[in-house]
Amino acid sequence: MYEPYVPGLRDVEREKHLVVLYWLDRADRTALAATPPHTGIEHGVFATRSPHRPNPIGISVADLVRREGNLLVVRGLDALDKTPVVDIKCYSPGIDCIPE
Repeated sequence: MYEPYVPGLRDVEREKHLVVLYWLDRADRTALAATPPHTGIEHGVFATRSPHRPNPIGISVADLVRREGNLLVVRGLDALDKTPVVDIKCYSPGIDCIPE
């Protein structure tokens, strides 16, 4: 954790869920097509959730399990260990949830 950002964690433990944006540093940035495992059909990369894309920004909604000082323990983050975090935002059901 970058020490200058620690004050930005104030009150984060009050949140149940966090929106985490991260940089998919191991992604293939030249990929423009992907085949999702559940379909077996190739699609344009922007019609998939593939990490391989020209601008590999990932986003997940994660459960905040607990805060330990400047460390956030989360569950449900769709990222590999050591993936760089770009930003953290509180999840707001009224803004982030689209009713179907």
